[in-house]
Amino acid sequence: MTSRPDWKQGLGPIDKDRPSPAWIAALRARFTTERTIDRVLTRKLEQRADRPYRQTTLEQLGAGVESLLRANIGADFAIRETRWLSGGASKLQMAFTLDWTRPGAGREQTPLVLRMEPAESIVETSRLREFQLIKAMEGVVPVPPVFWCDENGDHLPYPALIYGFARGVAKPSASSSGPSGVGTTLPPALRERIAPQFVECLARIHAFDFSKADLSAFDNPGTGTQCAAWGLDWWQRVWEEDSGEDVPLMRLAVVWLRKNLPVLDRPVIVHADYRLGNFLFTEDDARISAWLDWELGRIGDRHQDLAWTTNHAFSSMDADGKTPLVCGLLPESAFFEAYERVSGFHIDAKTLHWYKVYNAYSLAVIALATGYRISRNAKTHQDVLVAWLIGIGSSVLEELRQHLEAGA
Repeated sequence: MTSRPDWKQGLGPIDKDRPSPAWIAALRARFTTERTIDRVLTRKLEQRADRPYRQTTLEQLGAGVESLLRANIGADFAIRETRWLSGGASKLQMAFTLDWTRPGAGREQTPLVLRMEPAESIVETSRLREFQLIKAMEGVVPVPPVFWCDENGDHLPYPALIYGFARGVAKPSASSSGPSGVGTTLPPALRERIAPQFVECLARIHAFDFSKADLSAFDNPGTGTQCAAWGLDWWQRVWEEDSGEDVPLMRLAVVWLRKNLPVLDRPVIVHADYRLGNFLFTEDDARISAWLDWELGRIGDRHQDLAWTTNHAFSSMDADGKTPLVCGLLPESAFFEAYERVSGFHIDAKTLHWYKVYNAYSLAVIALATGYRISRNAKTHQDVLVAWLIGIGSSVLEELRQHLEAGA
């Protein structure tokens, strides 16, 4: 249903497709999130009724990029070889070559990528946060260089950023996979070479001293339970904004999560989607060449990444048919042992389990609430893929149930 009475907030019938200012204000008062997250989610609701997704052409995107570049580097440049990039469930991407005089390098033809939101995304996030996080990670782990950000969509149809084109593949050329890299299998020889890098990169991200980086679009929760509370408020707010029906298990999960908020001992950079499919590697030497999709990143708890990475949805079976491999790379126990050894950080079993419940809850929000809302309202270029994600909602709820039972 599009609307239903919400007597708790005393606002009468609520139309989530045309949210009223009073309802938006009530949501903001009820759920406390980071300031940028609040702005992004609020903007989504304020523009929902009058901002349908409009199919854009390469010519239109090229014109928007030209406007953005003129505002940043003047007029001495040329945009060439514009083309669509496939992959990803949330953002629209266009590759192009920029002929320009690059500061410190002289005249060059730089391969670049435009990464832009649709009208509403399967995950509504900030391009500025993604820009700042990738910039901070330069020299820490392999990432593409970032160049410009159109934070509010002043030049392009929707908010966007431009970063460098990275060499590599997300899966072996001879393999197959499901959407967004799910179900990818790697041959044993490749696993042995990628797995140590996979663990080392995660350790480097978590060990990074972010205090001197420009992360003005982020709030630091400090130690304590604020980090977990902010994250839970974020996803519960999205559930309230986007869901079309009541799911009792989701209400039960929120009660359990709030009752068991973990204490953060050390804030770190969290990628929040660290898995196979979100990094590129070069096939000739099996080296990780770029970590991508930082849009959900935050200053938070390392256990969030560890729980996400070990989600069964991202695993595959070893040749014995019995041993699940974390992201198709190595058994979970070996992954945790390697992470503790390389990072020097301890893994707390109770905190790890809390984040397994938290991640299952957020996945259910994405599939059953946002996926449903944006596909029925034609808000995205990826409507077929988004509709597919709705179909895995039952399996995500089953995983959530299992984690809650284990936590009981």
